[in-house]
Amino acid sequence: MAAPLRIQSDWAQALRKDEGEAWLSCHPPGKPTLYGNLTCQGIGQDGIPEVTASEGFIVNEINKKSIHISCPKENASSKFLAPCTTFPRIHAKSVTCLDISSGGGLGVSSSSDGSMKIWQASNGELRRVLEGHVFDVNCCRFFPSGLVVLSGGMDAQLKIWSAEDASCVVTFKGHKGGVLDTAIVDRGRNVVSSSRDGTARLWDCGRSACLGVIADCGSSINGVAVGAADNSINLGSPEQMPSEREVGTESKMLLLAREDKKLQCLGLQSRQPVFLFIGSDAFNCCTFLSGFLLLAGTQDGNIYQLDVRNPRTPVQVMHRSGAPVLSLLSFRDGFIASQGSHVGKADLYLLSRWSCATLSAL
Repeated sequence: MAAPLRIQSDWAQALRKDEGEAWLSCHPPGKPTLYGNLTCQGIGQDGIPEVTASEGFIVNEINKKSIHISCPKENASSKFLAPCTTFPRIHAKSVTCLDISSGGGLGVSSSSDGSMKIWQASNGELRRVLEGHVFDVNCCRFFPSGLVVLSGGMDAQLKIWSAEDASCVVTFKGHKGGVLDTAIVDRGRNVVSSSRDGTARLWDCGRSACLGVIADCGSSINGVAVGAADNSINLGSPEQMPSEREVGTESKMLLLAREDKKLQCLGLQSRQPVFLFIGSDAFNCCTFLSGFLLLAGTQDGNIYQLDVRNPRTPVQVMHRSGAPVLSLLSFRDGFIASQGSHVGKADLYLLSRWSCATLSAL
């Protein structure tokens, strides 16, 4: 894989000033990092800055939305996207989780400042503050309706909120440790949670009840994903008749990203194992790309692409840097990944499903 390029996070703003500068760097594996600068030489009549790069780097193209940089010595290039909009006043500290409603109108986010808020996606206007978790909120997401939010916190509770009036309509209790991730099954009559207590649980939203412990791993489960299985995959049969309160669990796979370096897949309804894969470090996150393809990211920077039909050997292992992979999201014919940074920020980049570095943004 080509050496990853990085750029100052606010480069778009910095380079719109005359003689404004932004740093950039190239990180070839096993070699010293190459550092450089971008400098604005002026603003053109079309509003696009004229930018030059220091020795070792080339500005291939720049427009109002992106800049394309290359480092010929390392045969590396990346296209960095400028943010369409920035909302600096929603949270006082780092954003730990974020989701957008299915219609695109609302956003919900949690922060290390202990808050969870709903805001207008078009302009960042604050709509609701969701208060009720005792400690930090680790995860939040909209139900498919876009009118209800599911959250999980370090207080070992899951909560369901109304996005319309910020009321907490349901609280789930049963985990013995902080809730780290959640997944919604179909339209949301059932949800799945994972916890520091090493369990993944299935919940009945209508009755505020736990329908069962799907897995008990003895190790923190950092991430979960639910996906429809391809017909060729054997999910096994349940040992007991599923509860009538289970809705939409048939033909579904449950993926668990575990702290003990294991990626586990089970039949959601059957509770039967599908595969267990051992990675290079703790798994932080996971997602399905299709009925048989999946992704999982590790603490040491690897992104594994696996085929459920033959999970022993990865389809590919992508490695951009040694920083932890924090989240993965299927997007069009590829996926979006976020990765922690050694300087306290995070990289966000878009990858083709079949290529390791088609587009990159910081």
